[in-house]
Amino acid sequence: MASIFSGRVESLRALMRENGWDIVILTGSDPHGSEFPAARWKQVEWLSGFTGEAGDIVVTHEHAGLWTDTRYFIQAVRQLEGSGIELHKMRVPEQVPIPEWIASLGLDEPVIAVDGLCQSVEAVDTLQEAVPSARIIPVPDILSPLWTDRPAIPVSPVITLGEDLVGESREARLGRLRKWLVLEGADAILVTALDEIAWLLNVRGEDIEYTPVVISYLLVTLDDVFWYVRKDVFQDPDSETAASFEELEADGVTIKDYDDVNFDLATLRLDGVDRICLDPAQVNYALRDAVEDGDLLPEVREVTSPIALWKAVKNPVEVEGMREAHLEDGLVMEQFLYWVSRHIGSVNEWEAALELGRLRSEVPGYREDSFETISAYGPSAALPHYITPHTGSALLEPHGLYLVDSGGQYLFGTTDITRTVPLGPCTPLEREDYTLVLKGHIGLAMALFPRGTAGCQIDALAREPLWRAKRNFGHGTGHGVGFFLTVHEGPEDVRQNFNPQPLEPGMIVSDEPGLYREGMHGVRHENLVMVRPVGDNEFGSFLGFETLTLCHFDTSCLEVSLLSPDERAWLNAYNAHVCEVLSPRLPAPVAAWLFAQTRPV
Repeated sequence: MASIFSGRVESLRALMRENGWDIVILTGSDPHGSEFPAARWKQVEWLSGFTGEAGDIVVTHEHAGLWTDTRYFIQAVRQLEGSGIELHKMRVPEQVPIPEWIASLGLDEPVIAVDGLCQSVEAVDTLQEAVPSARIIPVPDILSPLWTDRPAIPVSPVITLGEDLVGESREARLGRLRKWLVLEGADAILVTALDEIAWLLNVRGEDIEYTPVVISYLLVTLDDVFWYVRKDVFQDPDSETAASFEELEADGVTIKDYDDVNFDLATLRLDGVDRICLDPAQVNYALRDAVEDGDLLPEVREVTSPIALWKAVKNPVEVEGMREAHLEDGLVMEQFLYWVSRHIGSVNEWEAALELGRLRSEVPGYREDSFETISAYGPSAALPHYITPHTGSALLEPHGLYLVDSGGQYLFGTTDITRTVPLGPCTPLEREDYTLVLKGHIGLAMALFPRGTAGCQIDALAREPLWRAKRNFGHGTGHGVGFFLTVHEGPEDVRQNFNPQPLEPGMIVSDEPGLYREGMHGVRHENLVMVRPVGDNEFGSFLGFETLTLCHFDTSCLEVSLLSPDERAWLNAYNAHVCEVLSPRLPAPVAAWLFAQTRPV
């Protein structure tokens, strides 16, 4: 059965015929490579109806396909129904990435149109290498002729964070970047990743839901800083934004209009910039075109931005802030889980999500959630990124497993936590899956490893109990987490695909193995952990993890016989620590309930 989305695909094909394009590629990101783009850039969702965070679309005159990963396979099948768009699976052994798939078509000199604003330099270069004969045409805002009610670029208030909150002034951070430029023999760097700009300038905004960033570009030279941002300070000189701009300008930051970046990049040599650094994985293709099409061309150096790594290693002030955020968040979670235990059979998934959001909103310093809460009962939890419907969501019944994955953005830190809890009797398979996933979580949490170890080298610690039972999960085990910034950040991670970035003291990552059975249930246990030194000896320096998250693991449906003595000891110690830290600040009924929940197993 055709849908509104099949009509949109046909409208795009008509546009392709009109312009002589053989192929169109659309990405689910924005001009800044954001994981969670603003509504204006949700082009994949508009064209296909697919709402997952990771998805790219290729449209030819005969075929339309969506490329996404294992987190979204079930969701994609449901949402693409009737659209005429076929699912192409990624992160599976038989995967065929988009460049290779296009190459396999065997087209002679195909004309490929891409949205140059939303495709990175690296992505376009990879495509060109795979299809050397292709003529790739960057078409900014390619869908605008069809998407007539397309949202505008958002504008929200800008705030600045002081050194007391972030531990380092913007002058110090910009100075660190300028020293790096000198060592690189360069005159300037264009920064386009929104979280890197926010970190460098110590600014935050609300332009993207769940992510406290400001849509902007930043050009840093050895002498100047230009911030290209869609904010008109003169509209309200008494606003918080105006005060923030005054503070930034006093520190030597020149505020310019967002759209001025293209002209300025094309005339860089006029300002004495002979060599500019761009990160090809972040900078969009249209911006590189602006640099290379200028009348006075600077030398473009494609390098990996150093800012992501600096940002990932939290300083002592940020670490204390993150500890505070997890303390406050733990109090919220325990009150929520207590509330759930008292409302089984009378509330649904959406109502539970609303209650959790209400509890978080009462914490001083809370700004927003760090992502859309996943509140999933029974079969719903088999979708790792389940979108809880506002109407018609499942009732929390007095049996089986309920999974809730949520987090908060606080002025002093960012949280991300998943708990899977039994709501009553569980089947033997539910109990076994629950326990095996928890074994994997504990295995990673207890890890000790030599300095220089990458996350991909310890990922198997979280999977080994599942592998032994011939089970697995398709998503990564861990991602980096920002400080009052993006809930997913790099360059570090813990996953199977090769990433050579070592884990360093001060990095904060998630520990979240899972297991999903379509139509039955899903299990995920997630804490945030911080890399810390654990000692030096004749064999080198060793690192381990400090668990930051404070919320007990339910032991009522454990198959305790599957746990080793060390795993039981870790679980009992963690639950006892949670009870000891949180109970004095919890309401008496919740504290008593928590004490009963954390008895040793």
